[in-house]
Amino acid sequence: MTARSLLLLAACVALLTPAWRALGRWLVRRLRARAAPRRLAAGERALLAQWCTLYRRAPPSVRTAAEARTDELLAQLRFVGCAGLEITAVMRLTIAFQASLLLGRLGTAICEELGAVLVYPDSFLAPRQRVDAAGVVTETQEPLSGETQGTTRIVLSWADVRAGLGDGAHGNVVLHEFAHYLDHALDRTLSAPAPGRSWHQLLSREYAALRAAVDRGEPTLIDPYGAQAEAEFFAVATETFFAEPVALAARHAELYAALARIYALDPAGWS
Repeated sequence: MTARSLLLLAACVALLTPAWRALGRWLVRRLRARAAPRRLAAGERALLAQWCTLYRRAPPSVRTAAEARTDELLAQLRFVGCAGLEITAVMRLTIAFQASLLLGRLGTAICEELGAVLVYPDSFLAPRQRVDAAGVVTETQEPLSGETQGTTRIVLSWADVRAGLGDGAHGNVVLHEFAHYLDHALDRTLSAPAPGRSWHQLLSREYAALRAAVDRGEPTLIDPYGAQAEAEFFAVATETFFAEPVALAARHAELYAALARIYALDPAGWS
């Protein structure tokens, strides 16, 4: 039986019971792992080269591996345009490619629970509840550029995605939200305190140092937004790892090395 036939069989099996669906996904992953990495089509690579700084910066070996994961994500993920936005090839490619950079060690299987990526034209309003000291609950709406809803949904503003694609961009909402997603998918093990584990000791030290610097009003390499909580620190540090890798490696060497292990990448070494 050819590899194509086995893939078709796995796809058919995946439509049956949950146990069979799990077996089908396992078969698909095994067959993809045995196959040669698939490059994106020439037109897709041209779009990424035009739109995405990280694609242009990445060395050929990183691009090839990330393109294979991008292709898998494009097959896995459902992109939904909101508020009248029509999803384009550029949107799907740039979001999937940037997400794929975070999956060098974990693989795309970790995104199987992700039901949809919702994309708004611009910032969107999310409902919030605020409770004051007297216990009075106030319903509000907060404008956001991105939000991760557990392991089921990621919501993005295309205007903010675009702002993170170009040269000199320091914020990247795709990397930020997919870092949150990975943290959720791994039961918060990337951000929740866990005494005795070296990564979490490092995370706590770096988080405390950022909070102290923000309280003193000092400029920081890592965005002050990361001082809100350790989960936000992890997501913001991920952005800095890709946007300012050389500076992060110089000023936060241990943090850079830890993120390099988590993502199996060394962007400070990219020319």
